[in-house]
Amino acid sequence: MIMNFDDQLCIPATIESLDSVMDWAAEKLEENSCPNKIQNQIAVVTEELFVNICHYAYEEGTGDTTIRFAFHNKTIFMQFEDSGIAFNPLEHEGPDTTAGIDDRQIGGLGIYITKKWMDWIEYERRDHKNIFTLTKIIP
Repeated sequence: MIMNFDDQLCIPATIESLDSVMDWAAEKLEENSCPNKIQNQIAVVTEELFVNICHYAYEEGTGDTTIRFAFHNKTIFMQFEDSGIAFNPLEHEGPDTTAGIDDRQIGGLGIYITKKWMDWIEYERRDHKNIFTLTKIIP
């Protein structure tokens, strides 16, 4: 999906950048008077996606992540882009939510939550970059 975004943040994909990412996303949501429930959902999704990029996208050293934001017609669009190793989270099975907490495999919960809370998600690999786009409609 190619669209015009209102703003973007390009930041090192490091855990030390997490607070800056979260503050930036919160500011964008506040500016657009998003309901608290949606702000909280997007905060969780943003943290999950950014932390996964920090931990898994770059094999050696660090790279950057670009996060884009748009708000049009009561719809939030966010896009996460990195030039790390190719990884489509939509191709991986979610966690077994019926298993007890001690019996569950590690991983997969973040994308499960993202799929559950967002209205539309898309992954594409373009120009050696992972591009993950989220859409949330405000009722």
